[in-house]
Amino acid sequence: MKKLYLMLLLTVSLFSYAQNVRLEGTIKDSTGMALEMANIMAVNKATNAMESYAITDDTGRYQLALKANVAYTLKASYIGYTPLEEPLTMGTSNMVKNIVLKAGVDLKELEIVHEMPVTIKGDTIVYNSDSFTTGTERKLEDVLKKLPGMEVDSEGGVKVEGKTVGKLTVEDKDFFDGDTKLGVKNIPADAVDKIEILRNYNEVGQLKGLENNEENIAMNIKLKKGKKNFWFGDVSAGVSIGEGERYITNPKLFYYSPKYSLNVIGNINNTGELPLTMQDYFKMTGGFRNMMKKGGTNFNVGSNDLGLSLLRNNRAKSIETKFGAANFSYNPMETLTLSGFGIFNSNRNELETYSRNQILDPVTGEPQTTQQTEDRSLQRSDFALLKLSGTYKPNKNFQADYDAFLKTSKQTEENALFSTVMPETSQSQDIYTQKKQQPFSFNQNLNLYYTLNDKNVFALEMQHLYQDEDPFYNANLANNPFPDAGTGLGLGLQPASRYDINQKRFVTTNKLDVKGDYYYMLTAKSNINVTVGNTYSYQGFDSSVFQVLDNGVEDDLDSNTKNSVNYSFNDVFLGLHYKFIAGKFTVNPGVSLHSYTSFNEQLGTKVNQDFYRLLPDVYAVYQIKKSERLQYTYNMTTEFTDVAKFAQGLVLNNYNSLLRGNRNLENALYQTHNLNYFKYNMFNFTQIFAAINYSHRMDAIKNLSAFSGINQVGTVENSNFADEVVSGAAGYTRSFARYYKASLNVAMSWSRFNNFRFDPATNPGQAVTIDNAIMQVNEQFTQNYTASFSTNYKQLPNVEVGYTLNLNSYASNKFYTHSPFVRMDYLFLKDFTLTADYTYNHYYNDVKTSDNEYDFLNAAVMYRVPDSKWEFKVGGTNLFNTSSLNDDSFNQFSTRTSRYRVQPRYLLLTVMYRI
Repeated sequence: MKKLYLMLLLTVSLFSYAQNVRLEGTIKDSTGMALEMANIMAVNKATNAMESYAITDDTGRYQLALKANVAYTLKASYIGYTPLEEPLTMGTSNMVKNIVLKAGVDLKELEIVHEMPVTIKGDTIVYNSDSFTTGTERKLEDVLKKLPGMEVDSEGGVKVEGKTVGKLTVEDKDFFDGDTKLGVKNIPADAVDKIEILRNYNEVGQLKGLENNEENIAMNIKLKKGKKNFWFGDVSAGVSIGEGERYITNPKLFYYSPKYSLNVIGNINNTGELPLTMQDYFKMTGGFRNMMKKGGTNFNVGSNDLGLSLLRNNRAKSIETKFGAANFSYNPMETLTLSGFGIFNSNRNELETYSRNQILDPVTGEPQTTQQTEDRSLQRSDFALLKLSGTYKPNKNFQADYDAFLKTSKQTEENALFSTVMPETSQSQDIYTQKKQQPFSFNQNLNLYYTLNDKNVFALEMQHLYQDEDPFYNANLANNPFPDAGTGLGLGLQPASRYDINQKRFVTTNKLDVKGDYYYMLTAKSNINVTVGNTYSYQGFDSSVFQVLDNGVEDDLDSNTKNSVNYSFNDVFLGLHYKFIAGKFTVNPGVSLHSYTSFNEQLGTKVNQDFYRLLPDVYAVYQIKKSERLQYTYNMTTEFTDVAKFAQGLVLNNYNSLLRGNRNLENALYQTHNLNYFKYNMFNFTQIFAAINYSHRMDAIKNLSAFSGINQVGTVENSNFADEVVSGAAGYTRSFARYYKASLNVAMSWSRFNNFRFDPATNPGQAVTIDNAIMQVNEQFTQNYTASFSTNYKQLPNVEVGYTLNLNSYASNKFYTHSPFVRMDYLFLKDFTLTADYTYNHYYNDVKTSDNEYDFLNAAVMYRVPDSKWEFKVGGTNLFNTSSLNDDSFNQFSTRTSRYRVQPRYLLLTVMYRI
């Protein structure tokens, strides 16, 4: 903690640096009506630099922080009114000035709006980049972090008004559609002129206002004039200084013209920098929408991947990356737009983890069995993503879209694990595992939109998914993990010096979604929407477990370890929604009638499930003011599992986990309530948001498990006991005196899950069913609190100081992580930039069986050669040479704490050439 004191003292001194006087008042029209969201700014006459700016609130109030005894030019504007410009000299005390604008348009207004740091035009917020940057920024990410109302996380995710930005464009052209990370982490900061935030975004203009788009946010980047019709970007290369052999090569090239654009990004390094992770690969949608979102059915094709170990905070003992990506957009004619991207990524990761897993007693919730492990893993993953899109729009009444998105990867992981199990007596063994898989998916999307006239709009959307998965798993153990202990779920392994267990799985999916919408405008403020849709899916699941004996012979075991399952699902539905605006209220209730038909076919027989269900939903918004609203959403959803849970044969999920499916599974039904509040006050640049969500899930598919030490065997059944989740989040952010920004964020989640344990000792020879099991109720409560304060000076060091507290409560276990942090950037001697990022972590649990302190410091000095395109950088990562970090997790039956090794300290000399 002592390492923070110097930074804290620096922040306090900076905070007291500027003593300002205040200019305040109102902006109204000639009739006395307040002009909300009018722009006003003060320009220093001596320096010709903008000193302060403001946007009026709903009463027309504004407030500017200015310097005493300085002459300014005061400028005020509002769309549709003649702008005002007049001289003003501040004294040594606060001043009140009320402004009256006259109706009428003057061309000067466009110039004034252009100079404003923030302007609001309908649903669009426009930020002027140069008004917030200080010269230390290198990437778009650095610019966004300084904008009021904007949040950027470490993974490149962007939030505005508490909502996630779902689409990024540059000059209105797609930039790697479906992900903001590549743009946020790579677009050069000095190329950015304007950042446009598009609220209530809909890619189809004909549907704007007809659909509920309040949660949709897009971001468009406007480039500076010198960056258009020219190649721009940078190429950098770096090598380590001193110990270690570290390297990085990172070219980034961009070209934008009115007709086409091309972006190329490359990155080869072993420094731990990850342009895209495997998590990004799995979640990257390519911009494909969930077109059945309002249908009331949740049929998500499950992933049958093997669950490769994930990196904590993108850190590991060793990380090597090769990455290449290209994105294009081309307009061969005004009515046709073609775009697409290709991404290739290759990673070699070495992981080292020390863990303690505790199986909980089903009655007391106290630890029953403890496993300590030392796990060393070597991962190899190569993946590729390709997308091609076309939009044809011959006129404003018709639009056709086509998208094709291909994802493929090759992944392997080899683990060497030393395990010690401690019930009454300890039991230790070496375990070796191997995972291999090459998943492939191809998604196609065809959408047609037609506006017949002002009252009639038609939409037809079709989406097809083909997916192929082939996970292979091998476990080599000293002890038989699955003897038949009265459960009937043993593998029947042959005696061996070591138990070499293997499993092959092949899963194919064909899924087709078709939906037609008809919108009829009853009035200017109301419409009805009739939806007809169909989801059809056909899946095949084949698996087999076999043992390799000591003499190398493969034993196929018995039919109990084999699966050959076909699963068909069909949902035909008719939906009706009525949307209307009444004063400040927008209400959109609806209902959908579904006819469900499904069957699973295996073991020579077929099990059918056919039924009808009526599902209601409600969407309502109370627009309190232009920048303040309350939103409520209710949904009743029928949830279906995919083919894997129906497989009656045994499936090996892990070296200590064996599962048998249940062909008689039924659907689950859950209800969700969401209440969101948001307020953005441009008068004092204050943002407040709050959200609370409640989920009530009935007939959920639950694991029914029996444990022998750490080894788990089980099946799945529908539960008559409801699972519940309550989560909430709130945030407060305020920018004041132009130079300071403070924020406080809170997130909480409470959940209660009903799980089931089967004890073979007390139920010898009985079937493994919920009726013969002990219900284990687990409650989980997680809390996250973050407070921060930052400065944004033009000529002084800028500092952000914050504190994060994480509290995780799992059953009888409580874990705490205290993480104060300091970040600093400073432009000095005109051409030098200093950056530093320090985080201290104290991780412990309530009984002090885990207690660890660790910190990370990264710092860099950059020098831009005057009147040159060259830049030199010396940077240090993990300067305190921290060896590991901690985390914890919880599942239905156990808790896990771990210590995770990370890369050691290294210094890097990097040379960059700007194009």
